[in-house]
Amino acid sequence: MKTVKAAFKASIPIMAGYIFLGIAFGVLLSKENYNFLWALGMSIFIYAGSMQMVAVSLLAGQNDLLTVALTTLTVNARHIFYGIAMLSRFKNMGKYKPYMIFSLTDETFSLLCSVKVPKDVDERKFKFFISLFDQCYWIIGCVVGNILGSNLPFSFKGIDFVMTAFFTVVAVEQWLGAKKHSPHLVGLFAAVFCLFIFGKDKFLIPAMLLIAFLLIVMKKPIEGSPSLLKEDDLNE
Repeated sequence: MKTVKAAFKASIPIMAGYIFLGIAFGVLLSKENYNFLWALGMSIFIYAGSMQMVAVSLLAGQNDLLTVALTTLTVNARHIFYGIAMLSRFKNMGKYKPYMIFSLTDETFSLLCSVKVPKDVDERKFKFFISLFDQCYWIIGCVVGNILGSNLPFSFKGIDFVMTAFFTVVAVEQWLGAKKHSPHLVGLFAAVFCLFIFGKDKFLIPAMLLIAFLLIVMKKPIEGSPSLLKEDDLNE
């Protein structure tokens, strides 16, 4: 029970973002006349926020399977990098490993990378329950949004901005909590560079490839670079 409580507490920052973005997806799905059972099934078995949003338009357009497959690969290609980064972290997850792989979303990845495991709790169960709670929040949001969208006549325009705000908070928190900021600066440089070169609709995958390349090439310089310590660290 202590492990479950600790995992729930750690997952609270994800709750607001997932519930509100899930509501946005549910509303979009309801506008295409798909009921809450579709929202429930997609959020359980697909569980990919951005891809589920895209899937609404794919369903509406009645696209062929090849188009759906290529679109899914393009939209979710970033998870390849998440998976590589988590290989060592998931190595000893045992029976929880399959679900941890399946449930590795953007936000869960960020949380698992930054969260500190409390003392006197099972680390494997702690991480498993974080992932499980995150998916539960998403499921709740999707179903509630679909029901609201089917029955209430008000607009949810702009609700998806909540995830932009959430990512900003996560990025700031990781910056403040890190002693070395070189990887953050590499990521920022690569993202801005690819944004100008490829445009806002196509920069994501090139940016991730460039970030991965730069971090591999610059691994030794980054690991050997002086730490940018916070004032509290200098006083210890």
